[in-house]
Amino acid sequence: MFLSTFEKQLDGKRRLLIPQEFRTAENGAEHGVFCFPSIEADCLEAGGDRLFAEYRGVIESLPFGDPYRSALEAAIYGEQKALAYDSGGRITLPESLCAEAELSEAVILYGVGDRFQIWSRDKWEAHRAEQRRAARAGLAQFGEMRRQAIKPGGTG
Repeated sequence: MFLSTFEKQLDGKRRLLIPQEFRTAENGAEHGVFCFPSIEADCLEAGGDRLFAEYRGVIESLPFGDPYRSALEAAIYGEQKALAYDSGGRITLPESLCAEAELSEAVILYGVGDRFQIWSRDKWEAHRAEQRRAARAGLAQFGEMRRQAIKPGGTG
């Protein structure tokens, strides 16, 4: 799994050091990563072979010609870049991906389980604050649902 958050520097050649913890055989990213503009947020999505297989499974579960399948094919297959590591564990992000996510020098690599995201620092800070608010609200709602489910006398 891709876990934790790292702040890294994108150099003038758009090279980005991928943390050793992200370059593992277990997540399929030991030789490189697939990277594409995120569908859900203003960042880049990245991951290894396991992530690609997950997206491929979702796409192939939809019938050929389905508009959702076509949209996912365009967003995942059409926008994806396969990026190999150099000898120092860096990838070189294409200029088009950097422009899409508005990446400059300081970037955040944010592990989210089966994938990681690459954010501009400013956008990540806003996203992180929103995610924390949503997590608090969700946890409070979950707690309320649990309390409602408990019957008098402490049994559930």
